[in-house]
Amino acid sequence: MRTATVANLRNEFPKVFAWIEAGEEIAITRRGRIVANLIPPKPLKKRKPDWAARLRDRPPVGKGMSREATEKLWSDLRD
Repeated sequence: MRTATVANLRNEFPKVFAWIEAGEEIAITRRGRIVANLIPPKPLKKRKPDWAARLRDRPPVGKGMSREATEKLWSDLRD
């Protein structure tokens, strides 16, 4: 964890901001005491749509499909 003073934030913010963008945590100090911590945000996880779960309770497409054909359809949708 890097440290920066309040004066560093005021006078050299682009440099401190570059540290944060690089993923470092910054402890902000005033008169030698830590007064705040700046941390980069956690990366957002992209959720993969779960179409099989959404469609599990719906009837299969087409009328008169056999159980094997239905299972194959759902298997193909999941993969």
